[in-house]
Amino acid sequence: MKTGDTLYLDHQATTPLDSRVLDEMRPHLAERFGNPHSTDHAMGWHAAQAVERAAGQVAALVGADADEVIFTSGATEANNLALLGFGRRAADGKRKRILLGETEHKSVLALGRVLTERCGYTVTMLPVDCQGRLDLQSLEEALDDQVLVVSIMAVNNEIGTIQDVAAISRMVAVHGARLHCDCAQAPCAMDLNAIAGLVDFLSLSAHKMYGPIGIGALYIRRDLQGMIEPIIYGGGQQNGLRSGTVPAALCVGFGASARLLAGDPGLRERNVTARRRDKFRERLKDTLQAVWFNGPSDRDFCHPGNLNVGFDGVAASDLLARIQPRLAASTGSACTSGIPEPSHVLRAIGLDQGKANSCVRFSLGRYTTDEDVASAVEIICSALEDSLATA
Repeated sequence: MKTGDTLYLDHQATTPLDSRVLDEMRPHLAERFGNPHSTDHAMGWHAAQAVERAAGQVAALVGADADEVIFTSGATEANNLALLGFGRRAADGKRKRILLGETEHKSVLALGRVLTERCGYTVTMLPVDCQGRLDLQSLEEALDDQVLVVSIMAVNNEIGTIQDVAAISRMVAVHGARLHCDCAQAPCAMDLNAIAGLVDFLSLSAHKMYGPIGIGALYIRRDLQGMIEPIIYGGGQQNGLRSGTVPAALCVGFGASARLLAGDPGLRERNVTARRRDKFRERLKDTLQAVWFNGPSDRDFCHPGNLNVGFDGVAASDLLARIQPRLAASTGSACTSGIPEPSHVLRAIGLDQGKANSCVRFSLGRYTTDEDVASAVEIICSALEDSLATA
């Protein structure tokens, strides 16, 4: 899709708000503005009904029930509520170990440090292979009756790797530990209709799935909700797990985006996106000699819109600067406090610092066209030619 002069290929950073989602939100931003926690009048009742309906739609996407969905501000807060909330409540128990994948989102990695420093847990990092798949043998060796929780990202945000959640779930359950999955990237990448039966906690974010920014959710298995200590206190909303006024309009948008991705429509969309991603990959490979691709070679184990590309001898930051404002994509590096650092994901799959700093993530989405793919390749090739000419 093109916005103004910019071709947008950064859908894993955020997706555009679907117009159908906005249409459903609009009344709740204007005339239906009641507080869903106002129980004394009809406007509050109507808002509460809209929130409950949205919770049911989000729950249906992952195979859960509406009362197991706790709305948050996004997946980062959901990750915090799951791991920090569960870890704090269980801090006096015998299980003092936490297992995290090496390629987890920064919010999960940060929580590992917090739980170590403040609650006395020991965190073990689980390695991945060169395609980003969790090493199941290492997981098996790390599991024992001292492990409290395992946190694994279902779909990686940089290289698109889809983990075998079913296999991981079986292994974790044998040892009585709990499983948390950061599923922020998963709704656009895989069928989630049975995942709630495999995990204990699951984090989602609406803006990764064509919903509004500022709303997410944590699925908490019903029988575990009493084992979560809140991280936000106040009026006791949402079963006392997450206080604060629930934003009805955002919830409605989240629910609508979940409904649009469920079932056969979601499958068809994933297939179309994967076909365009594959065409993009082939065009780059046919046009440019010194490129490589990170992540799974098998499309069944990769986010259908993800293409993480390494450009030999080219700094990703330089390439991204040269394609502005014509093409929006992302570097594989993260910035912490304004200090660039190599992507921990790319380092975990075996790239050295030089190669990691030469990688760009292109992520296609619902509105990407074949013409967009062709234009993106032309823009990239033109920028690389300019770079060589000025070198």
